[in-house]
Amino acid sequence: MVSCFLSKRLKKKSSASAAPVPPRPLFASAASVSCPRWFSGKSRSQPEGQICRRHLRMLCRAALSPVVRSPGWCFVLPPRAIAAIPRSYPPHHNQRLRNEPVRCWSNIPFITVPLSRAHGKPFAHRSELKHAKRIVVKLGSAVVTRGDECGLALGRLASIVEQVSMLQNQGREMMIVTSGAVAFGKQRLRHEILLSQSVRQALHSGQSQLKDMAVPVLEARACAAAGQSGLMALYEAMFTQYSICAAQILVTNLDFHDEQKRRNLNGTLHELLRMNIVPIINTNDAVVPPPEPNSDLHGVNVISVKDNDSLAARLAVEMKTDLLIVLSDVEGLFDSPPGSDDAKLIDIFYPGDQQSVTFGTKSRVGMGGMEAKVKAALWALQGGTSVVIANGTHPKISGHVITDIVEGKKVGTFFSEVKPAGPTVEQQGEMARAGGRTLAALQPEQRAEIIYRLADLLTDQREEILLANKKDLEEAENKGRLALPLLKRLSLSASKLNSLAIGLRQIAASSKDSVGRIIRRTRIAKDLDLEQVTVPIGVLLVIFESRPDCLPQVSALAIATGNGLLLKGGKEAAHSNQILHHLVQEALCIHGVKDAVQLVNTREEVEDLCRLDKLIDLIIPRGSSQLVRDIQKAAKGIPVMGHSEGICHVYVDTDASVEKVTRIIRDSKCEYPAACNALETLLIHRDLLRTPLFDQIIDMLRVEQVKIHAGPRFASYLTFSPSEVKSLRTEYGDLECCIEVVDSVQEAVEHIHKYGSSHTDVIITENEKMAEFFLQHVDSACVFWNASTRFSDGYRFGLGAEVGISTSRIHARGPVGIEGLLTTKWLLRGDNHVVSDFSEHGTMKYLHESLPLPQRNTN
Repeated sequence: MVSCFLSKRLKKKSSASAAPVPPRPLFASAASVSCPRWFSGKSRSQPEGQICRRHLRMLCRAALSPVVRSPGWCFVLPPRAIAAIPRSYPPHHNQRLRNEPVRCWSNIPFITVPLSRAHGKPFAHRSELKHAKRIVVKLGSAVVTRGDECGLALGRLASIVEQVSMLQNQGREMMIVTSGAVAFGKQRLRHEILLSQSVRQALHSGQSQLKDMAVPVLEARACAAAGQSGLMALYEAMFTQYSICAAQILVTNLDFHDEQKRRNLNGTLHELLRMNIVPIINTNDAVVPPPEPNSDLHGVNVISVKDNDSLAARLAVEMKTDLLIVLSDVEGLFDSPPGSDDAKLIDIFYPGDQQSVTFGTKSRVGMGGMEAKVKAALWALQGGTSVVIANGTHPKISGHVITDIVEGKKVGTFFSEVKPAGPTVEQQGEMARAGGRTLAALQPEQRAEIIYRLADLLTDQREEILLANKKDLEEAENKGRLALPLLKRLSLSASKLNSLAIGLRQIAASSKDSVGRIIRRTRIAKDLDLEQVTVPIGVLLVIFESRPDCLPQVSALAIATGNGLLLKGGKEAAHSNQILHHLVQEALCIHGVKDAVQLVNTREEVEDLCRLDKLIDLIIPRGSSQLVRDIQKAAKGIPVMGHSEGICHVYVDTDASVEKVTRIIRDSKCEYPAACNALETLLIHRDLLRTPLFDQIIDMLRVEQVKIHAGPRFASYLTFSPSEVKSLRTEYGDLECCIEVVDSVQEAVEHIHKYGSSHTDVIITENEKMAEFFLQHVDSACVFWNASTRFSDGYRFGLGAEVGISTSRIHARGPVGIEGLLTTKWLLRGDNHVVSDFSEHGTMKYLHESLPLPQRNTN
């Protein structure tokens, strides 16, 4: 792809004798070119100042056509940019370009995507990396070359090219600093040496000896000279698949020390970026001199280009790039040698931290090592460029490592000048685990005392809590980002706080024998007794949306069960969550376990939190079905407790009581329609259609302003039906519901199994036989007879509170209270017992006697 400017001689229509208007340069812009589709493929309207790739190609072809080259038109291309375009892409266009007379106008603007930010300071947080406009990707030798150091890793290279092309097509300006010329040249030269040997020698040596034939040691500069052209040809072939042109630039240290050469290099790179060409830069290893002494990393304006790490840093600062991605064969920086048992990946590296890091040897290939990478990264950071060092060789992440970094995901080590005010989420996880173990070691009465104190604080600090909640509501309403159901969930009231306090006191009263309770005792043999006792799960991560009342509930349950707790609330409830967490920590302080409950306030993405499998033992999402599905998808190696949807059914049988039907349906749907246990689908027996009972149900729903969606069978019975439902598996979360018709209780059960979410389902009938059939055959977490779906709640079940309602079949199901946050361990007490004593010829026999359990404390 090339840069072109067009100008046309304009003629006046009024008089043939009028003086001709001199040629004026024209340039393409969003105002002058109407693009039907922006080249990212996501929008049909390109942003201001941007032009799609297809129209840019049309302009380039027009510039090369005979019509445009006729008198009155001129073609403009900067000379250094022409020289950098490879001769092989595209050959016929390129040849014509090199033969064209060239004129330059330095004051003519060109098509470009506006920069997303002014360059100056590096990004402070990972989440800001998505705004990076100009990006340098440095490919280390270990990334580009194969494990045998002879030849290129074509699969990894193709994946990297694909990611760079994707980002380039999004409107970013990508540059690549690559290694690999020496390795590629070594492969070619070895092949040539083997082929140059005589056929007779090869035949007499035999196949086995031919493999072991000694190859002379190849000089690196010769390998680089032989490999540079092939490496560039490979890049060109790969980028061509994505309709992107690449240009090769070879540099040495002298190119940066000579002011004129430095300006030329800078100008060439800028012209190539303006033409949407990806520059591929490498040190000219065929002629590169040794680095000058005393000129390495002494300041922002001086850095010796002695390897591709320093080259990438120098280019990043020279070109004022937003982001430098350094890909190597390690995940990033570690606080101890990678591979050791206690090695931990450093997520964020700050200037000054290098004093506490021990650097190992360099990688198997290449000239630099991790120490060189860190020095170059810190130099680039000082120059205003953000840096990430990551692994580009791991098969599971190399296919998306570059795009993940740009999206702000926690990949590799991010270099930042801004230290967070509080601890990192990893530190918070460690603090929660240590605090949870201390909490579990307390006496049951001490844990209950903490919860009682928290309940008192909720009522004593009522005014402060409601004031903070008012700020959240006002901000949400002003920004208009929350739907009405979410606003209702966000709102706190005095009655809600009172109910919370009552629920917390119930938890405190029932928690005194939760941890350490013996649930099974067995005598294995004489003086060998086995006990199964309850213990905490470990560290819980609870992610909740628009539900500040969830924070004290979950905190009380975690305290009662001795679990450490990480809380991640939505930003829409930031003020409410802050004061509620402060009250939780105030209550924990009475027994010195303040760190057991942590509120994550950093800019951690939920997906990144779900990857902390070494710190988190269980994830509990509280929010929309989409949130739950996203967490279940993102969590790898960590169990998720919860339900993705709350599609609750109420089946009205032919023997249903008229009085009970309207009351139960009204309460199930209208009492709190945003709740996960609200009615979503109403199943009506076919014989009830066109009866007074059916009319009363419809009238009640209309009075309550419930929008009705008709199921397929229900719609077929009506002449003028409501809007037909798009899907029978829909959770409305508002004053809407679906009505469908079934022929029997068996069909109702089948419908629930097919379209339900195994949450809560209800039958309304006076026929006990029908009710028992429904209760026994519906496979849901909660199944009710003549009761509202809204009873599916931990507080209403007498659990005090709940961390959520689980629809899974392992560990806990239904409203999850104290019992669902406990697991067990086995305690075996013996006296010099060994298994060999119980063998066929041993002296001991197994008894396996059940022993009575100790009396539970019911006070």
